[in-house]
Amino acid sequence: MQTVIIVIHLLIVIALVGLILIQRSEGGGLGLGGGGVQGFMTGRGQANALTRATAVLAAGFFLTSLVLSVLAGMNRTQRSILDGAVAPSSPTAPGPAGAPIGGQGGGVLNQLNQLQQGQGGGPAPAAPPAPTGPQVPQSK
Repeated sequence: MQTVIIVIHLLIVIALVGLILIQRSEGGGLGLGGGGVQGFMTGRGQANALTRATAVLAAGFFLTSLVLSVLAGMNRTQRSILDGAVAPSSPTAPGPAGAPIGGQGGGVLNQLNQLQQGQGGGPAPAAPPAPTGPQVPQSK
C-alpha cells in the first residue's frame, strides 16, 4: 500500500515540476507560450488550463504527503531517548582527562566499555598512568 502511494507521489511530483516549467513566467522564462502552441489554445485559455492543472497536481501532492505521513506514524511507538541512558555512578568534572570529581577511577568511556562487555556495576578499573612524552600508537 505504502509503495503504491510513494509511486503515485513521485509521478505527481514529476508532473508538477514539468508543468511549472512550461508555464510562462512574467519575464518569458522557460515557458512554451509561443511557437506551435498558439494554434492549440489562446494565451489566456492556455494560462487558465495550466493554472488549474497545477492546482490539481498540488492538491494531489499534499494529499499523498499527508497519507504517507499517517502511514509512517501508524506503527511507531512513542519512546524517549532518555530510556536508554545510563546514570553515572559519580559526577565527572569537565576537563581534558574527564576525571571524576570523587577521585575514583573510570569516566564515561570506561562505563560504556563495562556495559559493552557485560560487566555492569562494580569498581572501575584503575586509570592508566599519564604519558610522560610523545607516545607511539599501539594496536590491541
